[in-house]
Amino acid sequence: MKALILAGGLGTRLRDAVPDQPKPMAPAWGKPFLQYLVEWLGDQGFDDLVLCVGHGADQVRAHFGNGRRWDVHVAYAVEASPLGTAGALKNAEEHVTGTTLVLNGDSYLEVDLRAMVAAHRARRVADDRAVGTLAAVRVEDSAAGGALEMDGAGWIGGFREKGEAGPGWINGGIYVLEPEVWEAIPEGRPASIEEETFPHLLAQGHHLYAYPVGGFFVDIGTPEGYRRFEQYMEEKGP
Repeated sequence: MKALILAGGLGTRLRDAVPDQPKPMAPAWGKPFLQYLVEWLGDQGFDDLVLCVGHGADQVRAHFGNGRRWDVHVAYAVEASPLGTAGALKNAEEHVTGTTLVLNGDSYLEVDLRAMVAAHRARRVADDRAVGTLAAVRVEDSAAGGALEMDGAGWIGGFREKGEAGPGWINGGIYVLEPEVWEAIPEGRPASIEEETFPHLLAQGHHLYAYPVGGFFVDIGTPEGYRRFEQYMEEKGP
């Protein structure tokens, strides 16, 4: 199974802390953040990777090359201009041949990926309208990320708007997706998978499911999150 990493973000909120590098290449305890994701994927058996890059693409390519140093194969899907999370996936569509793992390149969530993929495949067998499984993280305040509206079986009925305070399950930035998701993304323009594609899929009668995860989770897109990840890795050690 291929794994796509969305690594084309501009990182404007992180500019003061990392002024001269793309957000996924922000150094954390001696190596770029994106390298943690690449190594982590390889350790879990996902060695066929596609890096969806835009801003700072040359820096990313210069560091990772073909991935041989980490015993993985790395290909690239390069955006000529920012396309958003869904647009970046659409730009990488030529690499999609079936069920695909997708990760945000600016967040870190500890989860057993193989177990998540197995859960998705079981859903797909039981429900032929299931086109995606989203890692879900329980937080005390979902205002910053918006909450998933889900039932006890994990079926996602909708997405609560950002800004609504209170505890809830939020999108953890890791997905297992079917090719139908790419068919729902418009061609040639920016689009958000969280705000546009997922709601559109639900409106069209497709099903999305949550996979609850209790592992460490952080978004490095803010200076606070970036420092929290650095601290976590320092405490965890090599």
